[in-house]
Amino acid sequence: MHKNECANQSMATVSQDSPAGPLEGLKVVDMTSVLMGPFASQMLADMGADVIKIEAPQGDLVRQIGPSRRDGMGPVFLNANRNKRSVVLDLKHPDGIAALKRLLEDADVLMYNVRPQAMARLGLGYEEVAAINPRIVYAGLFGFGQDGPYAARPAYDDLIQGGATLSHWIAQSSGGIPRYVPTAMADRTVGLTGVGAILATLYARERTGRGDKVDIPMFETMVAFVLGDHFGGMTYAPPLDAGGYARQLSPERRPYRTLDGHVCAMVYTDKQWRGFLREIGRESLMQDDPRFSTYVERTRHVDHVYGFLASLFLEKTTEQWLALLERADVPSLPMHTLQTVLQDPHLVATGFFATVEHPTEGPIRSMRLPMTWQRNNPGIRRLAPSLGEHTREVLGQLGYGEAQIEAMLAAEAASAGSVNSSIPKANT
Repeated sequence: MHKNECANQSMATVSQDSPAGPLEGLKVVDMTSVLMGPFASQMLADMGADVIKIEAPQGDLVRQIGPSRRDGMGPVFLNANRNKRSVVLDLKHPDGIAALKRLLEDADVLMYNVRPQAMARLGLGYEEVAAINPRIVYAGLFGFGQDGPYAARPAYDDLIQGGATLSHWIAQSSGGIPRYVPTAMADRTVGLTGVGAILATLYARERTGRGDKVDIPMFETMVAFVLGDHFGGMTYAPPLDAGGYARQLSPERRPYRTLDGHVCAMVYTDKQWRGFLREIGRESLMQDDPRFSTYVERTRHVDHVYGFLASLFLEKTTEQWLALLERADVPSLPMHTLQTVLQDPHLVATGFFATVEHPTEGPIRSMRLPMTWQRNNPGIRRLAPSLGEHTREVLGQLGYGEAQIEAMLAAEAASAGSVNSSIPKANT
């Protein structure tokens, strides 16, 4: 990380004494891996929950994704496992599964994202876990609902994007080539849905005194997510059209090229159009051209309308357009790159990005939780853990003595890492 890159980043403090947030006191046993589940459990951890990440001896696969300063601490892992403790248990070893079951005795939530059939084979089906702890929220984040023919299938983000029609709509709007959104959209959308489902189930437990089993399937969640926009006339029986939201599918719906870059602008309501046309000296266009007269007509002729805007934006610089759009009270933002978003004045002012000192990885960028609270605002308590960093600590809290812990480590029922702060640090 170069000096000039760090200069515009605030320096965040990391302390186990930092404010925990609204979920303080909640204990989550997190058996998820890769991205969907860990992203969801990080949200719970960021809001104050004690999230104990259970990893297999080889560690979460996502540790290996992307460039890293040391093996097993890649950037996707660092950005999805903050505020957690890592415990390595071999769940195929009887002592490993016994330790996990002891963890579940007073846990509030168990999260997993393997197929339910695999949980049953481990003796961790809902009935077995509820017998250990009837108050537990047993949350499965996996590919498909368990009442259909896809129940036992594995699922990945790309498959779900395509199966939920997202790739079809991308092809329809951009020249006929189906593609995937270049981010793990399904993983993160379903992960967020999982957070809501878990918290709702915890709320129900407060009324009833008993936990519950909640399934959060990727396929059904994403079909509902996408078709909420694109069901269109297919909503009705018989259908009124073939579906699809015309404005979103217009090939002209894209950032507008300017003389020196791109602008994202949304000239949408009648008021915004009147303000925009006033600023460019075309006040009479809504009266003169019926294609611009109302929201309904602009949607019906969306390709023409967006094409008109695209030709206009070529006439000024990005800075000139942003100033004009602000005067017209039209929503707009610059089209950021990964480099320019780090310097966005709003994100800088709110301290969204901060440089923190990781105990093994040196200085890294961290993104804060977007939400804020007046009285329960959480802080960063821990950065993403090394593999097995907290195994000894957590086993000790479960009542295992030092000799028992050493015996488990020797038998490879568990594995313990350590924090090594002596690695070379990047220049700041």
